Amino acid sequence: MSPTFVPLLSKEAAAALQERARDVVEYRKSGLSLNHVQGCPLGCAYCIRHTYGLWDARRPQALLTDAEAVEQLVTHRYFRPHDTPVQVFNRATDPFLPDVRDHLFAVLENLDGRELTNHVLVITRARLRRGDCDRLNALRHLKVTLLFTYSGIDDQRIEPHPSQIAVRSMRMATARESRRYRTIFYWRPLVPGLNDTPAHLTRAAAMSRWADAAVFTGLFYRDEIADYYRANGLPEPYDGTARRKIVPETLEERVLAGFARRPADAPPLFRKTSCAVSYVHGLPDYNGHYGINELCDICPAAQHKLCAQAHHVPTPHQLQQAASALPEAAGLRIIEVTERAAQVAGLPTEQPRYYLQHRFAFQIHDADHPHRQRRHGRAEIGWENPHA
Repeated sequence: MSPTFVPLLSKEAAAALQERARDVVEYRKSGLSLNHVQGCPLGCAYCIRHTYGLWDARRPQALLTDAEAVEQLVTHRYFRPHDTPVQVFNRATDPFLPDVRDHLFAVLENLDGRELTNHVLVITRARLRRGDCDRLNALRHLKVTLLFTYSGIDDQRIEPHPSQIAVRSMRMATARESRRYRTIFYWRPLVPGLNDTPAHLTRAAAMSRWADAAVFTGLFYRDEIADYYRANGLPEPYDGTARRKIVPETLEERVLAGFARRPADAPPLFRKTSCAVSYVHGLPDYNGHYGINELCDICPAAQHKLCAQAHHVPTPHQLQQAASALPEAAGLRIIEVTERAAQVAGLPTEQPRYYLQHRFAFQIHDADHPHRQRRHGRAEIGWENPHA
């Protein structure tokens, strides 16, 4: 079958995009994200594309060739061979759309041909083919993880693309024998009143058994997304917006209770994406969540031990030395370093913080945005005592 590629934007059209959309290499918490193909027809109302000025971009288009994009990735100041986790097409398109999948494989095969062993996260809700699984399995060096997004949202105004498509793809991908890639049931976004009935939770717990691990998380509800909901008469899930994902306290409790009733041989459930990705490859968490003990109480004992053995607290000098290579980190101030995390200030964006976090596999927290006990990295909305 001949490869299918999307149109390449003209320089003038690319220059008209918002600055964040033009930046095709961007650090996000779970990895350094490559997004040179942008545009998606799936129409999920809560899509993060709203925040990049790309919501109306329904037809995928490319800002660079795949070779140029990979070169930008591997020469980026944040990229460390064999170490930096990478995400491909997780911000503005789906990597397994018919016109996008060949771009995905061009990127993966380029990176694999360099004999890089980095984690690569591929997040999808689209339809996989058996040939896709064969092609993924031919990669010899990368640690590839497929994260199949499932929400179970029935309201087609909010999510017109059926969740069951991702489930069928996940079952097929997981059932393949002797595979090198790994699979994760990516249960998101969980939203009270929308997909959290007992039936929704029971169904998700059952389907999670068709993957190597499961992760649950909430909704990014930013101002741009809230504006879209209001303009289109969609039911607003919360009274306010937040910079972090929203997972109300009682919702988490119900999720954990529901999953606790699964058979003992069911794949484990994790609170954090990097925990699940690391687990399925038999490695300690590259985000260093081990220091945040309350996150680990649902982890398998063997994984908890693995992360404990790898846990290393960097010194302030080591952090400053690593940051010295980043011009944007010149104002870094180390406030405190404990067994849990390093508290820092003076960074202009989250990106250098994520670089340091992956560099040391240790939690780096911005003192201006505290990580509260038990609510680690989540919005205050839905917590009885949000400032505790």
